[in-house]
Amino acid sequence: RWLPGCTPPQGNANFAWLQHMLYHLAPTGSMALLLANGSMSSNTNNEGEIRKQLVERDYVECMVALPGQLFTNTQIPACLWFLAKTKQRKGEVLFIDARKLGKMISRVQAELDDAAIARVAETVAAWRGEVEAGASIASYEDVPGFCRSVPLAEIAQHGHVLTPGRYVGAEEVEDDDEAFADKMQKLTEKLGEQMARGAELDALIRQKLEGLGYEF
Repeated sequence: RWLPGCTPPQGNANFAWLQHMLYHLAPTGSMALLLANGSMSSNTNNEGEIRKQLVERDYVECMVALPGQLFTNTQIPACLWFLAKTKQRKGEVLFIDARKLGKMISRVQAELDDAAIARVAETVAAWRGEVEAGASIASYEDVPGFCRSVPLAEIAQHGHVLTPGRYVGAEEVEDDDEAFADKMQKLTEKLGEQMARGAELDALIRQKLEGLGYEF
């Protein structure tokens, strides 16, 4: 089941599961596996070599970084690996950074709602050229801060690390064309107002505490 020179380490089954499932795929089969984020970058105990072989043999199709706090039983951040025996787009890997798509539904729990799931799914489908009728994403385009299709040669330059944030870049920020000096003047004035208000609140708190017999 193991690729040449890719015996998985004892004590960590991440790359054993990846290779085991890949081994059982049909010639045109594909798979997805949820793993801890460490699987995308770890180089200990032969894991870096296994990841390198998976990339260079063109089995890695897509990597998705998930939001934190998705799971009730662990706070460990996780990612999705998509592998395929025969990829639609050879020599490229699609990276999706979905960490900002999570919405908090309680103080400790986040979720991916239907709109977020649809955005990820439709992005992958468009990248594969498998757009379904009614999809809001009709054709694939790189989106800074969210997704990017990356050639294998560039991944090799990064030591075969597969963390999406390394490749998708920063989200574009809309420029409001306001001059820097004018913007800084407004921000400074606003900060001054907030600091003055903070001082007023500090004095009020001291006054209330003194009324209760607590001075400091």
